[in-house]
Amino acid sequence: MAGDGQEIRIGVYVCHCGLNIAQTVDCAEVAQYAAALPDVVIAKENMYSCADPGQNQIKDDIVEYGLNRVVVAACSVKMHGPTFMNVCCEAGLNPYLFEMVNIREHCSWVHMRDKQGATAKAKDQVKMAVGKVHFARPLEDRLVPMTQAGLVIGGGVSGLQAALDMANAGHPVYLVEKAPYLGGRATQLERVFDRSERTSCLVNPVIMRVLNHPKIRVFTSTEIEDISGYIGSFKASLRIHPRFVTEDCDACGACCEACPIKVPDEFQSCQAERSAIYLPHTDCLPYRYCIDPESCNRCGECVGSCPQKAIDLEMPERAETIEIGTIVLAVGSKPYQPPPDNPWGYDGKGDVLTSLELERFLDGNGPTRGKPVRRSDGKLPGRLAFIQCVGSREPEGNGWCSRICCMNTIKEAVELKKRYPVMKISVYHNDIRAYKKEHEEMYRQARASGVIFLRGRVEGVERQDGGFRVLAADEVLGRMTVQDVDMVVLATGMVPSDDAQKFQNMLKVPTSADGFMLEAHPKLKPLETAIDGVMLAGSCQFPKDVGDCMLQASGAAAKCMGLLCKEEIELDAIISHIDQEKCNGCLVCVKSCPFSAIVTDEVEIEGKKKKRARVIAASCKGCGVCAARCKQDAVEAQGFTDEEIYAQIDAALEENPEGKVLALVCHW
Repeated sequence: MAGDGQEIRIGVYVCHCGLNIAQTVDCAEVAQYAAALPDVVIAKENMYSCADPGQNQIKDDIVEYGLNRVVVAACSVKMHGPTFMNVCCEAGLNPYLFEMVNIREHCSWVHMRDKQGATAKAKDQVKMAVGKVHFARPLEDRLVPMTQAGLVIGGGVSGLQAALDMANAGHPVYLVEKAPYLGGRATQLERVFDRSERTSCLVNPVIMRVLNHPKIRVFTSTEIEDISGYIGSFKASLRIHPRFVTEDCDACGACCEACPIKVPDEFQSCQAERSAIYLPHTDCLPYRYCIDPESCNRCGECVGSCPQKAIDLEMPERAETIEIGTIVLAVGSKPYQPPPDNPWGYDGKGDVLTSLELERFLDGNGPTRGKPVRRSDGKLPGRLAFIQCVGSREPEGNGWCSRICCMNTIKEAVELKKRYPVMKISVYHNDIRAYKKEHEEMYRQARASGVIFLRGRVEGVERQDGGFRVLAADEVLGRMTVQDVDMVVLATGMVPSDDAQKFQNMLKVPTSADGFMLEAHPKLKPLETAIDGVMLAGSCQFPKDVGDCMLQASGAAAKCMGLLCKEEIELDAIISHIDQEKCNGCLVCVKSCPFSAIVTDEVEIEGKKKKRARVIAASCKGCGVCAARCKQDAVEAQGFTDEEIYAQIDAALEENPEGKVLALVCHW
């Protein structure tokens, strides 16, 4: 009998999944076994339970047999759990009286050579699910109010596109960028590959549309101090650093000429100097000077030189709190920086450059006015070598492929050949990864222009007679090769940005082992994070080119728009609940919660104020960590109660317990 005195009537459905399950598991035997289990009224097998005929059969049986519990043995609950929950809803059955058994990934696919063993295991899995649903209770989904405004963190190409898409749909958007200009890392590139278009011609029109959009409020030189809350009701605390230059600035440059302080220019990869008051770069937007407070000595020379009286050295720092319903994380990545003891001879000063430094040299507004000259003597190199996979695909270290490096090298090599046809260019690579339809043609163009591609690992770069000697193990020739060159360019990969860890701590967004932000599921939820309402865009997830960044940004914006268009949203009921009468105020659950979903209340007990824990329903992800840690049995994980778990254990170990290994693993 159910807890409400109602007779329990269970239906079990075993899916063939074509041959994915049926080739290993005897589905008919499993269904026949299930039919004999306690309170099972009907047990059937289907070719495809997720298809319309399979769904209709379950709905019809719920009505015909008066089923009040449903068990489906099929694939992963992540794949089709929502499908069958919806089937139950349509038939008038509470979806949380449904249980799914994964006999594909957990059984058929891992026991393909043992049909008898796989069938026996599938029977146990179904028996465990039937045992669990005996104790299942109807649950109600949560309704959460939605603040209909979005926050985009990061003003690079991903953040710009995400903000623009959301604003074009009519939603207010806050765009926060810590730098004094918009455009991010892309603005340091002279051109983008695919069509070799100038980056400023692509990015600046997008920036202008963002700056002029009535629905977008842009914050530059701004850091996010804290984010609290949950989907639909986030609060972000902003610290807005002063620019010290008002909007009256006409960028005449008089202040820069008067400034006596010179420091390395980060935008130019520290290959040139700038003043303490400076224009971030020649195409920057907003097009206005700013003061670097760390290098400024407040001498006041700039103040007296400004004809517009636009400089205010006493401009205060401001704080502001904004309320939003969704967040897009677009904090980007950064180039790998070779360590001091690197085998390529890079020191940031000589004639071994990174690809980003070469990019700035090729730019007409760069430190060398567009000429890729040697830093040692100012001469053009006659022989140049690119070395691929620096800081990527390392046996020990950064194991990932940074994806953009091969095509960036090809773009730079083709550009160099256009400008200097007699220059001899070699590319040392492990293999060339031209992963888009246009990229293969660019690779062929590079080869046709005379660029030599050498497949082999570079063992070292030695200084030699005013140039360099590149030592490489050539895979084609099967021997070591030696080549003398005048300049070496390192195709450095991308690594997580400095902000990745900050927002991982602040929002509890998981990161992968390599430090990049982790999506909720690589196939089913590639844009969302484990935190409801927080989306990913751009290279903070993994390295991407400009086109892919903007593509993902539009996808993340669409996910946000699907939430922002509602006044309230529905979340599942799988959360924890704390019985404050049992809670003794130890607050272990508060410290253990990975999602900061448990807070402390002060309640009056026997005339005394005492602390008791409480779950914020909208923030809870139902992971059950709190329930596992509580020694007072005050926490109940809905959908995974002690009764349900013990019922599964008892069912699994009822027969032949000594021959089984029982693992308690995460549902998600």
